[in-house]
Amino acid sequence: MTTSYLSTPAAHQRILSWFAEARRPFPWRDPHTSAWGVLVSEVMSQQTPMTRVEPIWRDWMERWPHPSDLGKEPVAEVVRAWGKLGYPRRALRLRECAQVVAAKYQDTVPRDVKTLLSLPGVGSYTARAVACFAYGDNVPVVDTNVRRVIARVEHGKPDQGKPREKADLAEVEALLPEDPTTGAQFSAALMEFGALVCTARAPRCAECVLADACAWVAAGKPVWDDDTHGRRPAPQKFTGTDRQVRGLLLDVVREQPGGVEKTALDVVWPDALQRERALQSLLTDGLMECSAAGRYGLAGELS
Repeated sequence: MTTSYLSTPAAHQRILSWFAEARRPFPWRDPHTSAWGVLVSEVMSQQTPMTRVEPIWRDWMERWPHPSDLGKEPVAEVVRAWGKLGYPRRALRLRECAQVVAAKYQDTVPRDVKTLLSLPGVGSYTARAVACFAYGDNVPVVDTNVRRVIARVEHGKPDQGKPREKADLAEVEALLPEDPTTGAQFSAALMEFGALVCTARAPRCAECVLADACAWVAAGKPVWDDDTHGRRPAPQKFTGTDRQVRGLLLDVVREQPGGVEKTALDVVWPDALQRERALQSLLTDGLMECSAAGRYGLAGELS
């Protein structure tokens, strides 16, 4: 059986040495950051660049340093504090998660992956990220950056294609160093490596510490081949989508604690059907509400 290069001590040392010099000093990586702080950072970072997350995360942790602090906060304030991070339902789920952690786990984020998975808004990636990055547990943490590094270094492909959770977790677990502490550091390092060096669009192969062992480099950096790998998923667009319209509508009510008349919402987007669809979805999701007087505002703010 062939041993994968990324599972060898030599590869571990290369990645860890690189990480020691190149890691970004995000505040949630501070050893004194609580598991709650790590959980908040992971939820905020889903589909959102970390540089955008950092100032919002700092504000949240200053305002709500413990789950119970957030859990007691009105929905409207939580959504307002989410700002323009996008996907604001994450804010509601974080608040629900905080309430459960405060009530069932004495205000301390649990360590066990299975228990973490039972929390509102916590999926497979987030549960393992918290166990690994907050508690130092040697569990596989798989995101698109990790999958891309493995696809290139081990398999000679530009990326791994569609996620296969069970197979991806098994493959990453097989790469981890046996020592728990080193394993947790390696997981963080591998993810950072994919984010900064082995990037999707402009990989920095000339300065890559794994270039001489990379199957993709050895193969001449082949591009995606639909016949071999299947059609590559089209990148998600934002401009003109319901998501953009939802954000514009939320921007209006976020700035008006007393709510606004419908006319204030009607001017944010020219397509009336799409605008109404986006508005109704915000009401259904519990992010906005409409008062008996016909004013629109953040949920819980007009009652």
